[in-house]
Amino acid sequence: MAGWYELSKASNGQFRFVLKAGNGETILTSEMYTARASAEGGIASVQTNSPEEGRYERKNSSSGKPMFNLKAANHQVIGTSQMYSSEKARDDGIESVKKNGPTKEVKDLT
Repeated sequence: MAGWYELSKASNGQFRFVLKAGNGETILTSEMYTARASAEGGIASVQTNSPEEGRYERKNSSSGKPMFNLKAANHQVIGTSQMYSSEKARDDGIESVKKNGPTKEVKDLT
């Protein structure tokens, strides 16, 4: 099963999206956006940038766990991963975002 995006609205009125893998696991989370159109633009940016290897910033969290950011061409972060148990697991997460990121399916939970 292919992945999808979930667009949601927080209790403070801001919007965010998550990218889910085919198994339902969240593989990328956006920042909070004040406008729905901005969140939709973020989804479009992930769809465009996710297949590009050079858009991934591999790093470790402050607690030392591997993670990554997906960045746009202007180097702005458009999505952040979860924390992973190993660099291999992080790299597998990147491959999943590359595979699922271009999907056009968006589930509107607003």
